[in-house]
Amino acid sequence: MKKRRINKIAIIGSGIMGSGIACHFANIGVEVLLLDIVPKTLNDKEKVQGFSLKDKVVRNRIVNTALKNALKSKPNPIYSTKFTQRINTGNLEDDISKVKDVDWIMEVVVERLDIKKQVFEALEKYRSPGTLITSNTSGIPIKFMSEGRSEDFQKYFCGTHFFNPARYLKLFEIIPGPKTDLEVLDFLNAYGEQFLGKTSVLAKDTPAFIGNRIGIFGIQSLFHQVKALGLTVEEIDKLTGPVIGRPKSATFRTADVVGLDTMCFVANTAYEKCINDPERETFKIPDYLQKMVDNEWLGQKSKQGFYKKIDKGVIHSIDLDTLEYTPQNKKRYPGVRLAKEHFQLKDRLKALVNSDDPAGEFVWEVTAKALLYSANRLGEIADDIVNIDRAMRWGFGWELGPFEAWDAIGLVESAERMKKENKQIPKWVTEMLSTGNTSFYSRVEGFNCYWDVNKKDYLPIPTSQKELRFSNFKYNGSLIENHWSASLIDLGDGVAGVNFHSV
Repeated sequence: MKKRRINKIAIIGSGIMGSGIACHFANIGVEVLLLDIVPKTLNDKEKVQGFSLKDKVVRNRIVNTALKNALKSKPNPIYSTKFTQRINTGNLEDDISKVKDVDWIMEVVVERLDIKKQVFEALEKYRSPGTLITSNTSGIPIKFMSEGRSEDFQKYFCGTHFFNPARYLKLFEIIPGPKTDLEVLDFLNAYGEQFLGKTSVLAKDTPAFIGNRIGIFGIQSLFHQVKALGLTVEEIDKLTGPVIGRPKSATFRTADVVGLDTMCFVANTAYEKCINDPERETFKIPDYLQKMVDNEWLGQKSKQGFYKKIDKGVIHSIDLDTLEYTPQNKKRYPGVRLAKEHFQLKDRLKALVNSDDPAGEFVWEVTAKALLYSANRLGEIADDIVNIDRAMRWGFGWELGPFEAWDAIGLVESAERMKKENKQIPKWVTEMLSTGNTSFYSRVEGFNCYWDVNKKDYLPIPTSQKELRFSNFKYNGSLIENHWSASLIDLGDGVAGVNFHSV
């Protein structure tokens, strides 16, 4: 394979993700061709101004409006407004032939297999042989999308899944198709790290891949429990945000940002395709959520979802029984107050799951569910715990992945509690514990290691050659001097590093 350079990319689909990805490529100096469909009707403003459906300003209205809205969003997807000059817009009827001149074509259209296949059929007529072509699907199996396409298309086709917002979240899932060339995967892995500022995870072609499979399961399990728990939308977000190492958007705000239609699509796909998943019913859409989607209350993009801005500085949350928006009413819980007394997340999380109040009981239940589900999916969605933890940290903004969180609350103690509560612990976890290994991660001979379920032993955590960790140097004999405020470390090649310590 010739040495690749990405000078131009075509992004097909200008929605929230498409526009965000386009901006991120513009940030790194790539010329972007952003295309979307042609409107079928004139809007009122265009009618007044005397435009027709043949006018370019009308034909490019959808893509131009989408990009304009993206540039207003927060956090900002573009590093500098002058970088928008690198984004050229167009439509899929007048400008699709321009994809022959790009180095990479990325599809980011609506999550419907039939539409994606139509788009790929149209693109193949103009795509130059050897051009990378990928899909940013949130969970449609890659093998289905490439069916019927040419050998060259399938050789250079795979999934490249960004997470929203594309500029800020580090996870870059690469999902090979049945005939994807290995060199394509190697190139994308390196490109994601070197140019896009991402950390790549090779995911298996299973429904929802890694990040969304675990993340959507966690959100959906909450959706099913929220009414029975008698907690409000804002109370759930209070308990599933920074206090347990999750983003400020927590659960319901995250759903609003992702888009309830997108999230439901991923959940429905998992439900339809995960026939043998014991937790399959969790992916069913609750009635109240389906009604919200039917009403087109899709979250941030429709101005209302689980939250709605009523006035400047005034945001109401939805009552899941009445589907009416009411002022937020946040309760205070002793367990949360106790957790906040601890600086370290692992101590906060441990204190909260062991707190004897509704907050502690709730966090324990949702945490235990997520931990057990992640452990049961090992081997199906990923080959090791490291990729699952990385996917959740980098794709959903968790400070600790599921297995890191399990270590934090105490694997031995929590496993005993699960047994008493008749929760089914995966066989590989009980086998690991029976051999005297009491954590998923451990330091072995100076290196950070993880428990490998196949080798039944600790293996060094894979790291990029471009990534240096002070902790590894400290324990391999390179520590020159250690002080309470900083450490001086020999990094090799005559280079010393200073590691400042948090106090």
